[in-house]
Amino acid sequence: MSDWTDQIPEAARAYLEDRRLDEVECIISDLPGIARGKAVPASKFARQSHFFLPDSIFYQTITGDWGEAAGDGGFIERDMILKPDMSTATAAPWTGDWTLQVIHDAFARDGTPIPFSPRNVLKHVVGMYNKQGWKPVVAPEMEFYLVARNIDPAKKIEPMMGRSGRPAAARQAYSMTAVDEFGPVIDDIYDFAEAQGFEIDGITQEGGAGQLEINLRHGNPVKLADEVFYFKRLIREAALRHDCFATFMAKPIEDEPGSAMHIHHSILDIETGRNLFSGPQGGETDAFFHFIGGLQKHMPAAVAVIAPYVNSYRRFVRDHAAPINLEWGRDNRTTGIRIPISDPEARRVENRMAGMDCNPYLGIAASLACGYLGLVNEERPDKQFRGDAYDGEPDIPQVLGQALDLFDEAADLHGVLGEEFARVYGIVKRAEYEEFLQVISPWEREHLLLNV
Repeated sequence: MSDWTDQIPEAARAYLEDRRLDEVECIISDLPGIARGKAVPASKFARQSHFFLPDSIFYQTITGDWGEAAGDGGFIERDMILKPDMSTATAAPWTGDWTLQVIHDAFARDGTPIPFSPRNVLKHVVGMYNKQGWKPVVAPEMEFYLVARNIDPAKKIEPMMGRSGRPAAARQAYSMTAVDEFGPVIDDIYDFAEAQGFEIDGITQEGGAGQLEINLRHGNPVKLADEVFYFKRLIREAALRHDCFATFMAKPIEDEPGSAMHIHHSILDIETGRNLFSGPQGGETDAFFHFIGGLQKHMPAAVAVIAPYVNSYRRFVRDHAAPINLEWGRDNRTTGIRIPISDPEARRVENRMAGMDCNPYLGIAASLACGYLGLVNEERPDKQFRGDAYDGEPDIPQVLGQALDLFDEAADLHGVLGEEFARVYGIVKRAEYEEFLQVISPWEREHLLLNV
């Protein structure tokens, strides 16, 4: 092994112990969160300090089409310089040979970060916190479904067959028996996560048929986004080993709850390590309320980032485990913003709006950006909501087109996420939405063909 392996995390070194590394997957997240890049022999990776990919990977829609976001220079597919972040090196334990994955960062030829690369967007937002003397801490929760193999898009998605030989049952939240139904898949998830050096805080059965939740320990936003990015691939690979699919669609099955990526936030003072949300006597601070106020004021414009597809809005259904508004409350899972029970040192704000279909870098960046604006502008939240927030009225966009209109007009939000990112993202998502509008659905054929 060459000297570069001295720079990689302990888990990756342990994975390679007494083994010959065959291949390195050099990867980067595109706007949807798909891993792009190339696989190279380990000997070649040892000799290279960077590689190149065209900037057009960030102009591509989820269908593989293109948004006209190249700018004044035209669609000439300039090469970006991709440099490895060795701290992200981790195993790819499902491969047939000994392979590592390494996340790369994208730079222009002058050395400046590519502003619409999702990992760079999150780094930029975290950097704005750091300039204020603040250290953001997050803890994401990942919800997903294990479903039967589905190779026909015209066929409805169905729950997977459990260990008992029966389809996974719905409305079994927190059931250990239900978790046992997926035992072999979960065993592989644990094994893959251990090989990759990831610490799972817990796995629970959620309310949907075949729906699970994995919680991650709190930490650095970029590191946690890297882990979610890796986990999506890890979980898909574990499912494929057992003849089922893992899906992170926001709403894969009708009449079942959607899948969220709830994000817990706290902010530390860099100098003292103190939680800014708690005062010396343990009380809630102005910063705590300003963060909530920022989420309430700016999150409607950020919904296009945390709910990025037409399917995302099918999740925001009254009484279906997802919020319909941005009310806030203490220990209240009907509100969009929840304050969990905690000691003052662990006081945090949970954003329950983001769907699991969002890019983890962009979802966390957007949520932090809204909280940042609340802190610096000293936004005051509405009065705490008491009771069932589903009794209230929706105050978030109901469709992607409406969400994109709000996003395009959100100058304050663009200032935190980056103007060039906002420009590219808006163009690409608008192209994607317009492509969807050309599709005629089964509902339209069933109800409109002969009745109108």
